[in-house]
Amino acid sequence: MQIHDILKERILVLDGAMGTMIQRHALTEADFKGDRFKDHPYLLKGNNDLLSITRPDIIKDIHRQYLAAGADILETNTFSSTTIAQADYHLESIAYELNYQSAKIAKDVAIEFTRKDPSKPRFVAGAMGPTNRTLSLSPDVNNPGYRAITFDQLKEAYKEQAKGLIEGGSDLLLVETIFDTLNAKACLFAIQELYEEIGKELPIMVSGTITDASGRTLSGQTTDAFLISVSHVPLLSVGLNCALGAKQLRPYLQILNEQAPFFVSAYPNAGLPNEFGHYDQTPDEMAAQIEEFLKEGLVNIVGGCCGTTPEHIKKIAIVASKFKPRAVDGRLSMAITE
Repeated sequence: MQIHDILKERILVLDGAMGTMIQRHALTEADFKGDRFKDHPYLLKGNNDLLSITRPDIIKDIHRQYLAAGADILETNTFSSTTIAQADYHLESIAYELNYQSAKIAKDVAIEFTRKDPSKPRFVAGAMGPTNRTLSLSPDVNNPGYRAITFDQLKEAYKEQAKGLIEGGSDLLLVETIFDTLNAKACLFAIQELYEEIGKELPIMVSGTITDASGRTLSGQTTDAFLISVSHVPLLSVGLNCALGAKQLRPYLQILNEQAPFFVSAYPNAGLPNEFGHYDQTPDEMAAQIEEFLKEGLVNIVGGCCGTTPEHIKKIAIVASKFKPRAVDGRLSMAITE
């Protein structure tokens, strides 16, 4: 059964925060470097994506915990697996490998769980983060016209990432945590160009992030402007994640519900961070807040971002099973291409 058909029947559950779960392991520099990178002259601790190569056992276990909690969709451990983001660690050369290995790990676990219960197929979403560069804003306050990167450079980095994710076994591609829609456009252009070259297409999920109570992305777009900016692509879903908790996200999901010709996704943080940067919202509290917009029929895909754990996802999955997915009108058939 295709994911498009399943989404019409029930709400699908996305997994929770990879970083939050990795932090539970209190890993050392040696864990990140492993044998392969033990002589690497730069510090690698904090490069979570690298663990797909040096500690795949940890990544696989995290994926298993989320699927056991009820998740339908796993995100690959590739939020920063572009040459651009890996340049911080002087590891640009392994960008393709990071994506390939991360997708393979997630796919193996997804297959394992699907075989146990074929009535509940599990999917792998190749996660493509925003990078640490922006096309719309200058990093130099004294030179507003300056850009630290070009559209073509971003496109090529994303294209390499998408290739690794697809060849590693991803079922979907997830362009996520978008704070600059021009970055996302470079990513979407790269994906479409790659699709033409390889003669294969995967469904695409897009998820933006509203950074504060103004209801705008970091580059200044409102939710409806963000939607318009990405709607030229035949997406599987459009949605919002990160930055805000479920309660704060709700009014912007209402906008997507009213205007989006695609399925709608939401994976908020576990509330807002405290003064130490930690997330205190309990699984029960988060599930109760998410239940409010499930009652309104605002979403088709729901999960968790920063601060969420398998415990959060378990509660969210239970709540999601009680409600029907967001209804989509006739525009959906025109927006999605199999």
